[in-house]
Amino acid sequence: MRSDFDHELEERLVRYAAIDSQSDADSPTSPSTEIQLDMSRLLVTELETMGAADVQLTEYGVVLATVPATVEGAPVMGWCAHVDTAPQFNATGVKPVVHRGYNGGDITFADAPDLKLSPESSPYLEQKQGEDIITASGLTLLGGDDKAGVAIIMTAARHLLENPEIPHGKIRLAFTPDEEIGRGVDARLPADMGCDFAYTFDGSKPGEVEFETFSADGARVTVTGVSAHPGWAKDKMVNALHLAAKILMTLPHVTLTPETTDGRDGFIHAVGCRGGSSEAELTFIIRDFERDGLAAKGDLLRKVCETVQLSEPRAKITCEITPQYRNMRYWLEEDMTPVDLAHRAVRAAGMEPVSVPIRGGTDGSRLTEMGLPCPNIFTGMQEIHGPLEWISVQDMAKAVAVALELAKGAAER
Repeated sequence: MRSDFDHELEERLVRYAAIDSQSDADSPTSPSTEIQLDMSRLLVTELETMGAADVQLTEYGVVLATVPATVEGAPVMGWCAHVDTAPQFNATGVKPVVHRGYNGGDITFADAPDLKLSPESSPYLEQKQGEDIITASGLTLLGGDDKAGVAIIMTAARHLLENPEIPHGKIRLAFTPDEEIGRGVDARLPADMGCDFAYTFDGSKPGEVEFETFSADGARVTVTGVSAHPGWAKDKMVNALHLAAKILMTLPHVTLTPETTDGRDGFIHAVGCRGGSSEAELTFIIRDFERDGLAAKGDLLRKVCETVQLSEPRAKITCEITPQYRNMRYWLEEDMTPVDLAHRAVRAAGMEPVSVPIRGGTDGSRLTEMGLPCPNIFTGMQEIHGPLEWISVQDMAKAVAVALELAKGAAER
């Protein structure tokens, strides 16, 4: 079923997705990449053109704006999405492709003839017959994570601004950088948003209202060996790469990795290895839904490093674990009002709400931890962070409907 928003959502996502805005975890700057600001500056222009108030691009790279209230006394609500795309796969030169009236078969890719998207590999696709599916061309991810969220918020905001007869309170919009690398929420953002509560639009299937995420830490293991000329290295050289490999091989492989876990299981995920025989660095992400489970996995990594260190005392091995974000449930369960409002909005939009733990995190995880309650709402994005990423325009329209029901529901309170 097509809505009045389909054309606008399609046009926005196709236009936004073509803009390269990957973040970079290795960059020390904020935002981590200058190209993200290309997307941010475009949003500033569009928000000013549509008549939003208080439009600004902050010095920490967040676009802020206001949809003014049409009724007095309603709580201030925030809508958030992130402009960066994931660094895990190529996102340069994205060429979005719209597959209108999907026929239920395999979707092929112009730039990757051997690649195919099928209901067998992505079962939810089978339910999308007759809908308009957007993919990339095969060589890149699409970037619907989270430019679909951006398109949804911009469409809903434009609709409210052009229809002041719709009752709603003040709505604050925030478009963040660097969410994909866990650096999207500056310490100043909650106060600058000035909301009673907020929602990220960064979820998957229609109906999803998520209020529980992973808790997350990052880990950096540095192995310093002993350098020597390889021709005269006997009993002198300590190869840092060998010890780094030993750490990786000592960690669990048939459990506690992303490819062996699901549901409520956490993991230790090796995400990077670089260096040489003199010094090598391993990077990990550690995930669990509970604080004690997260701590236990960090302790396991430390113990493995200590064991390998004992095997070669001439080397130096350090393990630094850094907090990233925490399960938003710890704070939201103290006051479920924003979640209850979202559940009602989903029902009002004609769907049944579904709340399952996110095996990941959103900017809402950090915002909630910092005092701004922020559950997560679906966008429709599927198979993210890879070349098979896709989204239904009609699923995005359902998210717009939920956003509008959230606005009306908060006003009724």
